[in-house]
Amino acid sequence: MLELVKAGGWPMIPILMLSALAVALIVERAWTLRRAHVLPPGLGNEVRTWASGGALDPAHIESLRATSPLGELLAAALDVRERPREQIRERIEDVGRHLVHKMERYLNTLGSVASAGPLLGLFGTVVGMIQLFLGILDHGIGDVNQLAGGIGKALVCTAAGMVVAIPALMAHRWYRGRIAGYIVEMEHEAIQLLDTLENARPAAPAVKAQLRTPALVD
Repeated sequence: MLELVKAGGWPMIPILMLSALAVALIVERAWTLRRAHVLPPGLGNEVRTWASGGALDPAHIESLRATSPLGELLAAALDVRERPREQIRERIEDVGRHLVHKMERYLNTLGSVASAGPLLGLFGTVVGMIQLFLGILDHGIGDVNQLAGGIGKALVCTAAGMVVAIPALMAHRWYRGRIAGYIVEMEHEAIQLLDTLENARPAAPAVKAQLRTPALVD
């Protein structure tokens, strides 16, 4: 491997830097987007039990907000639980967009690594071919085997760029899909909480209709 890196020349340096960045981003997102961290099991049922029982003090809601992204979304709904259903939905949508932005953090960078890897590899190959043909111009073709070896060394950068780009692209697409699945489940939990809050509200007192007494006719 070290010999291949040396064969690629100085254009291999940015490719190696991209590979290190890609590994760091993949590991960081894998840790941050763990299912137990985003959607703790049983949290939705627990919050609905609190809501139906009326055990919703501000300290309780703040502790829920700090648990996970799902907890933050449900806490946002509980903050405005006394408002009409449509206003609660608007608050959930606003907080949901913020949570999506947080969960997609660094994914654009990972996508950029996937796009830049092959381009840097192609650049390294072009640089190697230019050096090779300049050498031919100065010293002639010489040994054909040596010429073939020089071309092979120039193509090392292209291969290295693809090796970096393919895992980065796969990870980028996989994390996008995983976040989309999380959003659907969080939306489902929020709707269930909305139904629970609506059912827990005290019914409005019925207004008794006043019957008009007909006037007596003399």
